[in-house]
Amino acid sequence: MARTKKHYARREQLIDAATRAISERGRDNVRVRDIAEFAGVSAGSVLYHYPELSELIFDVHRSVVERFYRRRAEQVESHQAPANRLVAAIETGLPTGRDDDVAKTLYAMHALADRSSPHGALMSSLFDREVSLYTTVLEIGRACGDFRLTQPVADVARTLVVLEDGLGLHLISNNMSLDLASARGLLLAYANQAIDFDLPALTTG
Repeated sequence: MARTKKHYARREQLIDAATRAISERGRDNVRVRDIAEFAGVSAGSVLYHYPELSELIFDVHRSVVERFYRRRAEQVESHQAPANRLVAAIETGLPTGRDDDVAKTLYAMHALADRSSPHGALMSSLFDREVSLYTTVLEIGRACGDFRLTQPVADVARTLVVLEDGLGLHLISNNMSLDLASARGLLLAYANQAIDFDLPALTTG
């Protein structure tokens, strides 16, 4: 039992190290020795727990998907009013900047979806969960009489997620014509129009 717990603890350590390595050096440039360096272990230790680098890369993708979504869900659920929940969803849907390791790694991993069914499934599952998160917030707001949706709720939820993905890619890519405040403002403007309601100002960024 102790050995099993140690094994999983070491794998989690290697996942975190690989996430940092990918964020700093790029997905295509990361090698086993880089991950070992970030983890403070030998390359042999990395290969013992992950004989195939592709398996570790997949676990990184799975990990960042969970971390990204869990943070969003927790922030949304920390509010009671539907308007504040929607603002929280908007605030957490974009990278905080080029130093946002989770967001950078998430975009890098999503790029594998076109040639890997497992990676594609992870990307699709995150999209569906984010759409569901928005759908729940929108439906609660409508049920409370706060939101008067001008489009079908599913369309609004999907559009918000797609806008996040596109704007986030530009932020991560260091597009000098777009900053975080502007990107969030665009999302807020669309949301206001789609729910016929003036949301409170964003609280961060």
